Amino acid sequence: MTPGDATMRAAADYEADRIDVGALIDAADGETSHVVGASRLADGSLDDHARDRAASVFARTVLLVERPWRPTGDLDELTAIHKGLFEGVFDDAGRLRTSDTSRGVTNDTARAHNPEAFFPAGLIETGALNIATELAERRNLQALDRGEFTHRLAHVYDELGYLHPFRGGNAMTLRMFASRLAHDAGWDLDWGPVTREAYKAAKHAAYRGDTSGFERMFSSIVRPANPTRVFLIAGFEQGPAH
Repeated sequence: MTPGDATMRAAADYEADRIDVGALIDAADGETSHVVGASRLADGSLDDHARDRAASVFARTVLLVERPWRPTGDLDELTAIHKGLFEGVFDDAGRLRTSDTSRGVTNDTARAHNPEAFFPAGLIETGALNIATELAERRNLQALDRGEFTHRLAHVYDELGYLHPFRGGNAMTLRMFASRLAHDAGWDLDWGPVTREAYKAAKHAAYRGDTSGFERMFSSIVRPANPTRVFLIAGFEQGPAH
């Protein structure tokens, strides 16, 4: 998903404080309408079908950063992120999926088309509550050293990926949730170096029950949220627990 030139020019103006985020969204939506050919909303925010709406989604990402959602650590937070990213772009923004779903995220064709490949739609709220309860019991991953933090984050990330609460847009929503969770736990995630291929490989491995790919990915992109801690703690591996 790559925003067009008009949106990127507007983004530069926003960064230079020449326009506000509302004007950025107007510019992005104008470019999206031109590319799509109409302002009609898409039928479902499926990631693979969202490329022609990249500008609008990009602008709403900026809006979410400027006007943050409530960090509740549960399904309400995931829903708020999804709605913020896709409202006005897709007709199912902030709405949970209501049917079981499967996607070709593995070379195992039989498994890819298994409706049980993701969490049953009728149990999404129950599953989300279990994950949120686990997170709360672990103090939202706070006060952990780097190795333990990345291990726990990979586990939670995999569980939420399996939960798959929305018809589409789950990956973008989950990355923003993980970044917020990490920051509040004393770490920042730099997604820049993560390639599409590396992310997919980690996701496919987790699909087979192996979260080591996610763990290695997070280990390579996690940084102390407070850079001065690098000079205050005995080594980069120690975290806010010290």
